[in-house]
Amino acid sequence: MVATVPRRLAGDDPAAAVRSDALDRLAACREAGVDPCLATLLVSDDPGARAFMDRKHDLCAAVGIDTRRVDLPADAPAERVYRAVEELGSDPAVTALFVQVPLPAHVEEAAVRRRVPPEKDVDCFAHENVGRLVAGDPRVRPVTSLAVDRLLSTYDVPVAGRDAVVVGRTTAIGKPLAHLLCRRDATVTVCHSRTRDLGAKTRAADLLVTAAGTPGLVDGSMVSAGVVVVDVSATRVERDGETAVVGDVDAASVGEKAAATTPVPGGVGPLTMAYLLHNVVAVGAPDADQSR
Repeated sequence: MVATVPRRLAGDDPAAAVRSDALDRLAACREAGVDPCLATLLVSDDPGARAFMDRKHDLCAAVGIDTRRVDLPADAPAERVYRAVEELGSDPAVTALFVQVPLPAHVEEAAVRRRVPPEKDVDCFAHENVGRLVAGDPRVRPVTSLAVDRLLSTYDVPVAGRDAVVVGRTTAIGKPLAHLLCRRDATVTVCHSRTRDLGAKTRAADLLVTAAGTPGLVDGSMVSAGVVVVDVSATRVERDGETAVVGDVDAASVGEKAAATTPVPGGVGPLTMAYLLHNVVAVGAPDADQSR
């Protein structure tokens, strides 16, 4: 039976444990003479994207990790973007490299991925690392997948044998999430902008994970009683003259049916940021080439 108030799968407590582990590993790196340094590339004019990038740099600054930052306008020539990736990747002081997606349409994402050194890739972006992830031999795992995995494990959400639906098929988030759930023995359906009758697919889910970046995409009519909902998206919107961060799920109507939901903000987000710190330290560590 569905509880009157769904269980709240909040990420703050498990995020604290991940940050603590990352700080222990950071201390070990420094003892070994390695100082991690995160470089980032953003090609966007979106204030929300810049604000999220600010958080990444603030996170590193708070623990004394050096950073490099390149922010380019959305209309920057593609060759300027490629050159920026090459320059950051070849900088010997940089141990971890993060490229924000989506990229503008005129920038070939595959060309950017090819230019990210696999050993400095902090979010499983380079082609080689994507291949290793799918093959079951990951050098580094995407931070969002790590966050969702930890959230499900922390709150003992059953996954094996369940019908899981992922809404969103981006290479950065949706596809790795589908791979994660499949690896955990769920039967996975991936939905996207061309999916016909999205509600019919989401109502069949025992576990629904949304990563579409479309506020209010899923409402209570699109879920069944007892579903567990993990809302990965965090989109900035203007409401009554104020900026709010919202997910893909209409929390009020879905909450009337769900057994458990993640809040936005405060659900997947804190864990994602904690795992970014984890990966920044991990890819720069002396034993970096290992499954995580």
